[in-house]
Amino acid sequence: MFDMMLGISNMESMIRCIEPTNGDPPGVTSPMDGVVGGGATVPPLRRPKAAFRMSSSTQTYPIGTPGQPWGAAERAQWLARQQRQRSHADEVVAKVEQLRERFDVIDYGQLVYGQERYPLLALRSRDWNDALPVALVTGGVHGYETSGVQGALQFLDQHGDEHAGRINLLVVPCVSPWGYERIQRWNADAIDPNRSFRADSPAQEAAALMALVAPLRAQVLVHIDLHETTDSDESEFRPALAARDGKPFEPDGVPDGFYLVDDSENLQPAFQQAVIGAVARVTHIAPADAQGLIIGSPVIAPGVIAYPVKRLGLCAGVTDARFVTTTEVYPDSPRATPQQCNDAQVAAVRAAIAHALAQA
Repeated sequence: MFDMMLGISNMESMIRCIEPTNGDPPGVTSPMDGVVGGGATVPPLRRPKAAFRMSSSTQTYPIGTPGQPWGAAERAQWLARQQRQRSHADEVVAKVEQLRERFDVIDYGQLVYGQERYPLLALRSRDWNDALPVALVTGGVHGYETSGVQGALQFLDQHGDEHAGRINLLVVPCVSPWGYERIQRWNADAIDPNRSFRADSPAQEAAALMALVAPLRAQVLVHIDLHETTDSDESEFRPALAARDGKPFEPDGVPDGFYLVDDSENLQPAFQQAVIGAVARVTHIAPADAQGLIIGSPVIAPGVIAYPVKRLGLCAGVTDARFVTTTEVYPDSPRATPQQCNDAQVAAVRAAIAHALAQA
């Protein structure tokens, strides 16, 4: 899901955009509280309580004092709890290397946390043509959202040649490798990389991606940002966010199914429905609740909600693309396997590119 940014007063408390689980750095809220494109307001973005699987986690978070934002000691305590659970080198870098024979690999920076170093890698079309538009695919902005990472790699492996000569591909499969290894939403500084896509970003991950994409901003036709909504959003990440910011945790629910987030300041309903239609053949689409909401936001079309992605500093707003969407796969559903989740991400990317090319 989506979250956060730094240095913008009043930005996160009401808009936990797309991923309402983790927010901005300690003490920072969102200036866009309740705002959608055109100045309209929406209710605070919380997962609806009706027709959703509920979390039983109502316990006090084990770090910090209720009602008091974290300081340096609490952030250090949180960091000490984060353990490496899987290998970015084995599960991501190795797969990138396997694709090197067919795609150009770009080392666009290095993530540095203490003694740890992670290469930041992207892949692009080998026959890159500056006269063609660009399709940008990003995964792993939140490291714990596995199908975004693996789905991006699977797309390139299985379908990366489908539109050769019509569009350039730029795929960044794992924006947050430290978070990928820890199955964590935040980075090592307890900052959510999402909502950090803006000038003077506090997140290394976001700053590096923005620098990579900056020369291509106007050339990108379509951007698909691959995410997940998980049960751990409710059991771990939202409680951690509340504790970090000294706010009460209010248990809520998790939508069962796939949904998309459109850009409320550049709505593309036909594009979003083309993606929903393709994914519906792979996995189920999240229904609206009894109030017509998904994660507390009005459903504007089957399986689609919308947020002002640029104003919120979300990854989906990192370019000037005409066609933009954020996917939200639900991997904890008893009705979906891990492979189906990867396949859903692939279906979303393929449908998004096909629709964008047909309309270009």
